[in-house]
Amino acid sequence: MKIRDIQHIYHKELDHIFGRQEVDSMFYLLTEALYNVPRFHLALNPEYSISKSEQEPIFSALDKLKQEVPVQYIIGHTQFYDCQIEVTPAVLIPRPETEELVSWIIDTVDKNTPIKILDIGTGSGCISVALAKSLPNADVYALDVSIEALNIAKTNAKNNNVDIHFIENDILANNGILISDIPNKWDVIVSNPPYVRQLEKQNMSKNVLHYEPDIALFVSDENPLDFYSAICDFSRNYLKKGGFLFFEINQYLGDELTTLLDKNNYTDIELRKDSSGNNRMIKAIKSTL
Repeated sequence: MKIRDIQHIYHKELDHIFGRQEVDSMFYLLTEALYNVPRFHLALNPEYSISKSEQEPIFSALDKLKQEVPVQYIIGHTQFYDCQIEVTPAVLIPRPETEELVSWIIDTVDKNTPIKILDIGTGSGCISVALAKSLPNADVYALDVSIEALNIAKTNAKNNNVDIHFIENDILANNGILISDIPNKWDVIVSNPPYVRQLEKQNMSKNVLHYEPDIALFVSDENPLDFYSAICDFSRNYLKKGGFLFFEINQYLGDELTTLLDKNNYTDIELRKDSSGNNRMIKAIKSTL
């Protein structure tokens, strides 16, 4: 069967769910992942065909997409900051906005100086892996409460040939996270914690709500800054004076988070928009006083 005929079936079955452009994007991701046939090859070879015995994976993927399973979970990986990151429903799918946060960190720190970085709520490990790969002088630590997530993050570190120290613990528990093999002070603490309020669920797509892990997404409407408050408390003891704190944030809570950081004696607080024009990340420096 010609690949273009299969693509036509994809459009017929999925355009009303995702739109034509998104269907094309997912289709090309699948053909490259399943058959090692990149998009440019299909453009140059419009008559390219796959045998009947090879068709099952692409039609199985179609059935899952009709149920709005994220294509990244179907493929089992995604690209993030020049790293291939394995993903399963145990971890959040990395977003382009988080790549922007990573770029900000890399542009901020001194690449020639040895530094210690802690990624809190590492999930798939995308942030810590990208930082370790881009900053060879950095000693990177990654913390998560989920054993499943940590196992995936460890796989991603191994697959991308970087060394990361992994810690299983709950930043909300306040139960003595600091252990013997963790440095007393970090130069950078970064986190992309859960920040979506329950009231915002109604605006979210089915593929996120039904398939991505709630634990990595949602916070209560009453205390949406819980994770940020806990990390600020933790950083009071374990972030160096003059060290950097970086957060990805809920676009609607930038002012509240700025106030929280100011009350915790952070300076040079900078709120930054993502490429879509939404307040998405914030940087602060721990006071040297």
